[in-house]
Parts: sequence; structure tokens; C-alpha cells
Amino acid sequence: MAISGDDYLVKRRQQLERKQRIVTYISIVSFGGSMLFGAVNTLKQSWEKSQQPVIQSVDTELQQQAKEYELVLQREPNNQLVQEKLSLLRLEMKDTKGAIALMEKLVQQHPDRQDYKVVLGNMKKKESDAYGERSYHP
Repeated sequence: MAISGDDYLVKRRQQLERKQRIVTYISIVSFGGSMLFGAVNTLKQSWEKSQQPVIQSVDTELQQQAKEYELVLQREPNNQLVQEKLSLLRLEMKDTKGAIALMEKLVQQHPDRQDYKVVLGNMKKKESDAYGERSYHP
């Protein structure tokens, strides 16, 4: 009887170990599948986002910056740095007249700054050159 009882316990232990291995394998496969599904879904979303074009143009961004500088100038009309940045920004936006007006104001406020005078002279020269090219058509 002891032999058959030992045999029963050994067989029972083997059955339990086999069931534990099966459950372990199923758990590993399930965990791996869920990880793979999550990774694929994340990659798919990032791929779709990268395919969407950026709609905001450079001109819109420059106009937004100009509006922000103008708001600062409304609060602080003699802010030298903002006037300088806004004049350069307007020049970049091809608003030469607006840039010249700001630069003239800077030259009046800071007559000791030679760089402002030089930049103003260059702006006026470019404007007159551009005006001459537009009005002269042989």
C-alpha cells in the first residue's frame, strides 16, 4: 500500500507540475501578445501623426510674433529692444515702410547709436532700389 501511495503522490505531483507549466506558458504567451499589441498600436499612432503635414506657415508665425511685439509696444512705447526686434521682423515680412518708421523712431530716441543710422540708411537704400526696379520697365 505504501508503494501505491507513493506512486500516487509522484503521479499527482507530475500532473500538478505539468499543469503549472501549461499555465506558465499560457501566461507568458498572453503577456507577450499584449505587449506586442500595445507596441504595434503605439507605432501605428506615431506613424499616423508623422504623416499629418504641419499647417502653420512661416508667414503666420511671423505675423503672430509681430502682434506680440506690438502689444508690448502699446504698454511700453519706448522699449528699445522691442522696437529693434519688431523693425527687423517687419523687414523679414517685407514690410519695409513699417520697418523704416520704427528704425527712424529708434534713431530719434538714440542719436548716439551709429548702427541704427547705418541700418536705417541700408533700409532706405533697399527700398529706393526696389521702388526703382518696380517703376522702371523697358
